[in-house]
Amino acid sequence: MYLANEKRYSNLPVRRVGNTGLVLPVVSLGLWHHFDSSSPYYERKNLILQAFDRGIFSFDCADRYGSPEVGSAEALLGNLLRAELKPYRDELVITTKVGFRTGPGPFGEFLSRKSILQSVEHSLQRLGTDYVDIYYAHRFDPQTDLFESLQALDQVVREGKALYIGISNFDSAQTKRAVEIFKDLGTPFTVNQVSYNMLNQSVEKDGLLATLKEAKKGLVAYGPLAEGLLSARYLKGIPEDFKIHRTSQAVFDNGTAAVEQKLHALNKIASARGQNLSQLALAWLLRNEVVASVIIGTTSLKHLEDDLGAVKNLAFSKAELQQLTEILQ
Repeated sequence: MYLANEKRYSNLPVRRVGNTGLVLPVVSLGLWHHFDSSSPYYERKNLILQAFDRGIFSFDCADRYGSPEVGSAEALLGNLLRAELKPYRDELVITTKVGFRTGPGPFGEFLSRKSILQSVEHSLQRLGTDYVDIYYAHRFDPQTDLFESLQALDQVVREGKALYIGISNFDSAQTKRAVEIFKDLGTPFTVNQVSYNMLNQSVEKDGLLATLKEAKKGLVAYGPLAEGLLSARYLKGIPEDFKIHRTSQAVFDNGTAAVEQKLHALNKIASARGQNLSQLALAWLLRNEVVASVIIGTTSLKHLEDDLGAVKNLAFSKAELQQLTEILQ
C-alpha cells in the first residue's frame, strides 16, 4: 500500500496563480508523451508517485494524449487516482484539455459547445474522478464564436466538473478577449498554458506575459527544455533528424550551428552558477513570478531529480541576465 512521503511539501516551492486561490508547485509533471497504453504501467506509476513524494502535486494531461489509443494517458492517470492516489485527491491539481482531434467528424476537435460539453464527460470517465482542478481550452478555435466556447467552459465549472478554467496556446490578443468574456461571465479563469523556453521567447515578443500580468493571471510553461535541446544531451551536436515541437520551429531559423553555439554559451553560465543546462533553463523561466509552473515531461527518475534541482538557485544577478539576453538574441 502506497503511503506518501510525509515531507513531500518541504523542498519544492509553490506559487499562487495570478491573484486567485489556486496554487501550483513551480514544477509540474506532464503526461504528453509515453504515459499511455503502450507504456510500461508500473514504471510510469512509480515515476508519478515518486514525483508526488518530491512535492509535485500538479499533473497535466489532455484528452488527446495517448498512443496508439487516444485518451489513454488520462486512463493511466485515472488508474492511479482510483488506487494509490485516492487518499490524496484533495491535495492534487489534476488538469486536462479539450480542443485537438480525438475522434471523427466535426465535433471530434475544436471548441464548439457540443464538443466541450461531451468531451469533459469522456475525460472524467477516463480519469475516474468527479472533477478536474483546471479544464483547459487546448487551442483557439477560429471557426467558433469565442463567446460560445467560453460560455460552455463556464458551464463546466457551474456543473462542478472543474474548479478552474484555463486556456492554452492563446496569443496576447486572444487572451485579452478571453479575459473580458470570462470576467463578464464570472468564470474562475486563471491561467494560460503556452510553449515557452529560453530558445522560444514568442510569449514575450507577443506581449502575452505583460497581458497576463496586467490581468493578474498566471502562465504555465510547457516545453521548457525545448524537447531536450536545453540539456547536456546535445552539447556534442544536434542530429539532423532532431524533431522539435511546432511552436519552437523558429529556433532553427539560423541553422543548427547557431543553436549549438548558444547551448555551449548557456552551459558555461550554468556551470558558473553551480547548475547544469537544464536547471539553468528551468530557473530562467521561473525568474518571472507570472510563470506559476513549468511542465516537465520526463519518464526518468534521474532526470526528474535533476530537474527539481533547479529550485536550489532561482536568483539571477543583473550581470547574468544581461549575459543571457546577449546569448539569446
